[in-house]
Amino acid sequence: MKSSTTRSASPPRSAARPPPAAAKVTTAAARAGSRRVREPFADQAYRELRTRILDNRMPSGEQYTEAELAALLHMSRTPTREAMLRLASEGLVEVRPRHGMRVRPVSMVDMREIYEVLTALESTAAALAAARADQGEAISQLRAAIRDMDSALENDDLLAWAAADERFHTLLVAAAGNRRLSELVQTYVGQSHRVRMQTLRLRPRPQTSNRDHEAVVDALEAHDATRAREIHYAHREKSGRMLVELLASHGLTQL
Repeated sequence: MKSSTTRSASPPRSAARPPPAAAKVTTAAARAGSRRVREPFADQAYRELRTRILDNRMPSGEQYTEAELAALLHMSRTPTREAMLRLASEGLVEVRPRHGMRVRPVSMVDMREIYEVLTALESTAAALAAARADQGEAISQLRAAIRDMDSALENDDLLAWAAADERFHTLLVAAAGNRRLSELVQTYVGQSHRVRMQTLRLRPRPQTSNRDHEAVVDALEAHDATRAREIHYAHREKSGRMLVELLASHGLTQL
């Protein structure tokens, strides 16, 4: 005789249920977001060496072997060599086979040529920025940089002024929306940076420079490309002439 007792079905186990599709996506996105993108070693090496050169921690004329630089960076020679070649392409160093690299000095003639190029490129950037229908946040960012320049001069802080001035020029060129133009300008700005910083306290107080910048931004806001180009061309030309004359008057033919 068969037993009349029936076996009740076991409740389904939660572990057996597949997670909802949305949960899978969310979990995967969280894992991806938690991973930090590692900067390539060659880029790290380039950024570190470039900063040291521009800050004069690696003085002009100094020679460094590839092995010395690799040890300084705590990296292998391959990314170190790639960084050296990139710096050489920007004119900051001279790479010598089997001898490493030499930090290139900047002469008075170099500065004259650099400023001639910057004058042409940056005034073109100003005109392009003024002609753009959508200028985004450029105007407010540029005016903020000018306010920082004014504040720095009020506090007699020339280093802060130089940083805000450099920010202004970077923003102005970026406002043109031309990547190749920005890259060219950054190359020449890098070549001139050391000389600008070393002569910062020799130059006249840069009060008029702030007002020049203000006039350029006014032209940008009015979408007056011709005026923006003319004002910035005159500003850069005047700055370059002043710097070259300053080097000559102090006998600084090479830095």
